Amino acid sequence: MEDYAYVLDVLTEGRPDSKRRFRREPVVYGLGIEEFKIFDMKPVSGAAINIGDRCYIGKETEERTQIDHVRARVSYKELTHTAQSELSFVLDEIVRTDESGKFIDFYNKAGPISRRYHSLELIPGLGKKTMNLIVNSRPYKDFKEMEEKIPNFRNPEKYISQRIENEIKETEQKYKLFVR
Repeated sequence: MEDYAYVLDVLTEGRPDSKRRFRREPVVYGLGIEEFKIFDMKPVSGAAINIGDRCYIGKETEERTQIDHVRARVSYKELTHTAQSELSFVLDEIVRTDESGKFIDFYNKAGPISRRYHSLELIPGLGKKTMNLIVNSRPYKDFKEMEEKIPNFRNPEKYISQRIENEIKETEQKYKLFVR
């Protein structure tokens, strides 16, 4: 269950391709922080909502100041071009703000998927040598320590956000590390 979402796009006049031309409702597209679900949300009337805002969408209705309710889950293909282009920036922000949590734990605890395949190999841009250096230099307390321990490995958070973006875009993947 998602409690917070980052705003990907705000359509105050609704979708232009909507079938209801005369009675369009405003639409906010958001990305959940925990499970990375994409939502079509109804904003609170008169609320100031900007792209990149972190909004409460949980069960406590009195705490919802920007989002009235979540209408539905949507796929990546249903998003507007603005929301699709904003996705990578929002994912970078999510990974950066939860640095000492589940993402650094992934690097610390990632193991083999099968006899010949390691879960770190699913991260785009990681080769065998870097993967072996990551495994042999564990544990890490944050991304800065990873950069210090592993030469030529910069911005480890970017690798994670690229993997999450790939999982969101391509739903038919065999192995999922972050997206449910």
